Amino acid sequence: MAKRDYYEVLGISRSASQDEIKKAYRKLALRYHPDKNPDNSKEAEEKFKEVSEAYKVLSDSEKRQIYDQYGHAGLEAEVGAGPGFGGFEFDPLKIFEEVFGRQSFGGDLFGDFFGGRSRTRAGDAEPGRDLHYTLGISFEEAAFGAERNIQIPRRETCSTCTGSGIKPGSQPQTCPTCQGNGYVAISQGFFSMTRTCTQCRGRGTIIKDPCRDCRGTGRVKRTRKVKVKIPAGVDHGSRLRLAGEGEAGFRGGPSGDLYIGLRVKSHSIFKRDGNNIVCEVPISFSQAALGAEIKVPTLNGRVRVKIPPGTQTNKIFRLKGQGVPYLRSSGRGDQWVKVVIETPVNLTGEQKELLMKFQELSRDSEQPRIREFIGKIKQILGG
Repeated sequence: MAKRDYYEVLGISRSASQDEIKKAYRKLALRYHPDKNPDNSKEAEEKFKEVSEAYKVLSDSEKRQIYDQYGHAGLEAEVGAGPGFGGFEFDPLKIFEEVFGRQSFGGDLFGDFFGGRSRTRAGDAEPGRDLHYTLGISFEEAAFGAERNIQIPRRETCSTCTGSGIKPGSQPQTCPTCQGNGYVAISQGFFSMTRTCTQCRGRGTIIKDPCRDCRGTGRVKRTRKVKVKIPAGVDHGSRLRLAGEGEAGFRGGPSGDLYIGLRVKSHSIFKRDGNNIVCEVPISFSQAALGAEIKVPTLNGRVRVKIPPGTQTNKIFRLKGQGVPYLRSSGRGDQWVKVVIETPVNLTGEQKELLMKFQELSRDSEQPRIREFIGKIKQILGG
């Protein structure tokens, strides 16, 4: 079933601010919370997931930009990463907790409605953030593939403390505010809530002696050279996924992924139509009338094409197998050569005299399209 527009799901305009997006999500998330809909929990759960997914995309500036430009297809378009929105780990539990804190409505909501999943405990490993990079490539690189080296700034696990954030030889201490739980309980009217401890930020421990290199974060910023293999047949807007090349996770969590968005530069001669290539070639009046053999450029070099006598402008010739290779498949598209007859300019006196003589010798039978057109005019106007 086709997904609904994310702006429609949240009931907001496409120009909505981040505050408006968050406000709309909070309202709908509370309305469709399964614990508040015990008589219709299945439908409420689906609605809850839908608004959470919409918020996940629109609250992220990069994902929102992709969605605004390409829609759902843009989020799902991915090369070499299988189906789905590559790297988009949709987690209603995590989204809900980020916005509301850890709330309880008289039961373990997420254990009951999301596959028996247990709550994340303080200090658990967390995956690193995905990174996005836009890479410009040539028309030929998109057609035949290439290898490119790019420089990626990212946060990596600190080698001094191995990601713990603690000065070597020291030990973390139990947080005195939450007593090691990572969360503190808060009551607000109807809701009984638990929020992340502000002192330890949910870790349950505090670092008295932080690592001097990462200053207690467990990660350091470095710029790495990453090799990108571009497969043959990619197109403008294709995305490549490099697993594990994103930012390092927290507390031993897995690294995120790196997504490469491809921007193919236009070509001075060729235009692409799927896996086919279109090329417009000018020919002279005499070549069109008398026939000729011309050399036509292709991605593999020039090839000879026979122009039969009497060729009309915009006639298209097919060069089989001279197009773009199919992505992750054998075979190639075709090249379509459209010939355009160029009218000569700046004629010499002798050339004009010869053309006037040719015109005098010409008969309607030698120009069937002109004869047909004149016939139609006579039918309309008479005479």
